[in-house]
Amino acid sequence: MRYNFGKFDFVSKSKYFYMFSIAITLLGILVLAISGLNYGVDFRAGSSMDIAVSQNLQPRQDEIHTLIQKEELGRYKLSVGTDRVTIRFDDILTDKEENKLKTDFAAAFDPTASAEVNTVDVEIAREIQTKAMLAVLISSLGIIVYVSIRFEWRFALAAIVALLHDAFIVISIFSILQLEVNIPFVVAILTIIGYSINDTIVIFDRIRENLRFAKIKNKADLNKLVNASVSQTMTRSINTVVTVLFAALCVFIFGGESIRLFSLAMVIGLLAGAYSSIFIASPLWLIMKSKEKPKTPAKSQSAV
Repeated sequence: MRYNFGKFDFVSKSKYFYMFSIAITLLGILVLAISGLNYGVDFRAGSSMDIAVSQNLQPRQDEIHTLIQKEELGRYKLSVGTDRVTIRFDDILTDKEENKLKTDFAAAFDPTASAEVNTVDVEIAREIQTKAMLAVLISSLGIIVYVSIRFEWRFALAAIVALLHDAFIVISIFSILQLEVNIPFVVAILTIIGYSINDTIVIFDRIRENLRFAKIKNKADLNKLVNASVSQTMTRSINTVVTVLFAALCVFIFGGESIRLFSLAMVIGLLAGAYSSIFIASPLWLIMKSKEKPKTPAKSQSAV
């Protein structure tokens, strides 16, 4: 399917998109400073009990709280869904404590309930956090090197800003909603980074191709070139994101509980990636390119 965006001025409207992105970024920083991230058991020492139930226990949350508090298992966080109850403890539960809680929960709420317990100690939690941050850092540095060699440093800087924008949007929304951050979430962030840079490179490649044949005399000519390049790749960008987004939505709706947050992060990241490639990366490159000093022709040497 083809779309016609030939008359849309992406460059002149870019300031509104920048304002929107800055507002979201500032809100994300504020929420992260206040609430932080809701780290799952993968990144935090302690035990997490995931209980599958055959009935909706949301109306009985207070009773579940009372039961857990009677067990005297320390600080915890409770999440009750329509068919699942998740309890995350700050302390590591012993086998005796796990079995007693499972037995008492089944007796009080659902005899058919089945529980799974995951435990991570302090050292493993710290190691996973470090490796997750290192993975994102190395991937970003690799992208900078590749784009700088393949294109130029302005393209590389604009691409990095766009992909960091996409990753931070996902992180901010998970912080605002206090959704659990675990290993699949990190995988989703790395996947989003890959998708975002791919979408951005397609537009940058068209800009580079158009630059070869364009006669750029002033900033207005650069504006027209960027608008034309984005318009020429818009059909491809929309068709790609709609296709991948449809698959991610299907996984979110019909997939299991264990990958639901992963697919949600993918949905948010795909939308942010398509948005930033068009409205953030290209106009940012234009700003840097327009500040480039014109090359002065070499003076011809006079005959001696």
